[in-house]
Amino acid sequence: MANFTAADVKKLRELTAAGMMDCKNALVEAEGDLDKAVEILRVKGQKGVTKREGRSASNGAVVSLIAADNSEGVLVELKCETDFVAKGDKFVAVADVIAAHVAASKPADITALLGSEIKDGQTVQAYVDEANATLGEKIVLDRFAQFSGAYVTSYLHRTSPDLPPQVGVLVELDKADAQVAKDVAQHIAAFAPTALSRDDIPADTVENERRLAEATAREEGKPEAALARIVEGRVNGFFKENVVLEQAFAKDSKKTVQKVLDEAGVTLKRFARFRVGV
Repeated sequence: MANFTAADVKKLRELTAAGMMDCKNALVEAEGDLDKAVEILRVKGQKGVTKREGRSASNGAVVSLIAADNSEGVLVELKCETDFVAKGDKFVAVADVIAAHVAASKPADITALLGSEIKDGQTVQAYVDEANATLGEKIVLDRFAQFSGAYVTSYLHRTSPDLPPQVGVLVELDKADAQVAKDVAQHIAAFAPTALSRDDIPADTVENERRLAEATAREEGKPEAALARIVEGRVNGFFKENVVLEQAFAKDSKKTVQKVLDEAGVTLKRFARFRVGV
């Protein structure tokens, strides 16, 4: 008997949107290993087995601060337990203060940020802890992004009109082009790429996708002679889904993001995308 619980079945359904019996059978086959069960459902072609952003119970806000000359900018995610606290002015004010501190202090990483002094000898961690007590629930600061370059801007998206922005994007171009920067940032917010280029995707991730593509093709009964072509086609599809430069542009699906950048004569140097709780 496989070692898993009803809670494991529920979690697998939340991760994949597959049916309950399909999830149970996958967990049986995987001997209770959740990650392996996800792969089994993918190989068997269960509808909706993808990464799903909207399954997190976390709440909070994403805020940004951009220099007046667009030479630098920061993006900060601050999380809380409930949407009631998230939409409060006090919570957003805490996030804004932290963003301003990041812009001024330029911490190397989240550990350095939490240990840095934000005011009157108080560290950022202590400031967050103080917000915990003041707002009456757990407040978490665990990621930020900071870029400096020729042209940096951000885009913040509200998923609900009564909540602060839940999605934030920070982009850096090699030269100023406000419209293209805005368009690309909005595209990234909507399409959630995970990498700038193919080279940015770890080799083991690509190899795993290739393995899954082959297993799926065999499950579908594809002829042996066609497997290599089918696998490469599906791996290229993976790149087109995850690499921002290869994605079809949000405003014109006949062009890739790379094509839009080339036509404007600019280069996307890097980007960061935060969705609260994801």
